[in-house]
Amino acid sequence: METPCSYKYCCPLTLACPTTMGLELYLDLLSQPCRAVYIFAKKNGIPFELRALNLLKGENRNKDFLPTDGLQRLPVLKDGDFFLGESVAILIYLSIKYQTAAHWYPPDLQTRVRIHEYLGWHADHIRGTFGVSLWAQVLAPYIGIQVPEEKMKRNRTAVDCALQHLEDKFLRDKAFLISQQVTLADLMALEELMQIVALGQDLFAGRPRLAAWHQRVEAFLGADLCQEAHSAISNIQEQATNKKLPDLPSEVYSYMLFRISSIP
Repeated sequence: METPCSYKYCCPLTLACPTTMGLELYLDLLSQPCRAVYIFAKKNGIPFELRALNLLKGENRNKDFLPTDGLQRLPVLKDGDFFLGESVAILIYLSIKYQTAAHWYPPDLQTRVRIHEYLGWHADHIRGTFGVSLWAQVLAPYIGIQVPEEKMKRNRTAVDCALQHLEDKFLRDKAFLISQQVTLADLMALEELMQIVALGQDLFAGRPRLAAWHQRVEAFLGADLCQEAHSAISNIQEQATNKKLPDLPSEVYSYMLFRISSIP
């Protein structure tokens, strides 16, 4: 991705790019929503400055890294003096501002609200459920905690139910979740599923329709872009095993304890 700025990927500490004050994206590619925003911007050739933050280091809590009075959550978009949080809002903003291909966020009202229908369901049934594997399989052991097996069993059941609903309610006999073309819904879904797949779990066993959908989405995005975007989550387990993850600040450690204890 070529931009007018020679500082294509600026250091997070460099809050004002020396040569341009264009679009900036504050991301950690360990995060599913951050990856969705990153892939969308790269796939559509949207010029941006990547402000790479490390959630495990608590950099999202530091105003020197993230100059906004928001919720200390990633992703964050900065477009001049305009700040925007929440991945769905950012994706819609980018779709409209940069007039990306219509299939991502179609102008047809009924197709568009189908995307929002999915995203609403996604927030309730996919978003928190599919992230548990990372917490239980990698982050909890890293800080010396074991998630009870009964909780993991409930999570596996919830994941299976969500996958079934994903196939039967949304995918059905279509090429993609909403229509015969890729939309924002497919991108958001893919990144949540990758949070488990990258840790070595086969979500597609016995689900040929979902497996074919996954292959179609990744083929559309391109192998190189997918590999680039997924490298952080693909390597996280090895880093934890080899004790190469960063030392956790006290506030991050406290948050992780709270988040792990909140697994239903």
